[in-house]
Amino acid sequence: MDFNFTEEQQLLRKTVRRYVDDRILPNIAKWDAEGGFDPEVWKELAELGFMGTCIPEQYGGSGMDYNALAILCEELERGDTAFRTAVSVHTGLNSLTLLQWGTEEQKQKYLIPQAKGEKVGAFGLTEPGAGSDVAAMGSTAIRNGEYYVLNGQKTWISLCDSADHFLVFAYTDKSKKHHGISAFIVERTMPGFSSRAIKNKYGIKAGNTGELFFEDIRVPVANLLGEEGEGFKIAMSALDNGRFTVAAGAVGLIQACMEASVAYCEERSTFGKPIGQHQLVQQMIARMEAGYQMSRLLVYRAGEMKNTGQRNTRETSLAKWQACDFANQAADDAFQIHGAYGYSDDYPVARFLRNSKAPVIYEGTREIHTIMQAEYVLGYRQDKPLSNMLPSWPFDENV
Repeated sequence: MDFNFTEEQQLLRKTVRRYVDDRILPNIAKWDAEGGFDPEVWKELAELGFMGTCIPEQYGGSGMDYNALAILCEELERGDTAFRTAVSVHTGLNSLTLLQWGTEEQKQKYLIPQAKGEKVGAFGLTEPGAGSDVAAMGSTAIRNGEYYVLNGQKTWISLCDSADHFLVFAYTDKSKKHHGISAFIVERTMPGFSSRAIKNKYGIKAGNTGELFFEDIRVPVANLLGEEGEGFKIAMSALDNGRFTVAAGAVGLIQACMEASVAYCEERSTFGKPIGQHQLVQQMIARMEAGYQMSRLLVYRAGEMKNTGQRNTRETSLAKWQACDFANQAADDAFQIHGAYGYSDDYPVARFLRNSKAPVIYEGTREIHTIMQAEYVLGYRQDKPLSNMLPSWPFDENV
């Protein structure tokens, strides 16, 4: 693997970092306290080409590789997890799934405007009684002529109030369990659709998260993604992409924790010397650096496998599990280094700690990934090639 970034990737990193420094960092404390960020940010992200970073140019994207998407997510989460989450959901879970599984008509209608940033996409899998146990979902889609009648509820859905399109999973035949789940493209404007934000969250307060409700929504048969019964397989392939972006974002959060901690070490002294000269503080800084370097290696290995069209469920799972755990530890250490000032909004570390917890849970809990990795080692789990794979990079006109 080549660990050197291309000129294009280096320019992307500089561009995102400049945007984060100029636009997000001066405003994030206010947005976090208010429970939402300026809607103009969406337009700005689109104008910079961030909404379709690794989508082929023929479908409205920038045509960059999957590690460019990792760079984008890493730098955005250095600003705040809410912005990485937006890209994770819009690009990682929705747009890349459309690229992988959509018909040409679906790509023209939904993927292109999403990649251009004209429309926002989201993902609806989790339900009040169905998280890690996907088969416990209660949503149903019953075919009636040229439509499916969709009923049910989803929860903890990022971009619930701001997205235009949703990938929604529901049973078309509950007797088949996992093999009876199908995937649909649902538009916000379809009669019977409604959403409601969840207030007073512990973390990622600047992000929009909530519930979706489906009451006899008539979804055209043309909006079925893949074939009937392929929904579980489609959802798992989507999570390979979403988990990749979450892992990359966690790298950015570790970096943010280190930057804040180093800055505080330079301004705070105890017992007659800067706190950075105390060995136990150095231990925490060293732990952040180790987590940062190891996480980046895991993320970019998974990205290179995506670039070359290889199945990467195992590698992405490991990257997501470890990077999110390292980020949670880094945030806790950063808080500890700041001592009582960690409780003050004058410093960002309390926000880092609050934000670091959700990624340990969503898109596969720490416990799910632990089991997955053990089963790979023991030989209980083996990945078969998917019938549909993401196109390898560089993309060509036959994507």
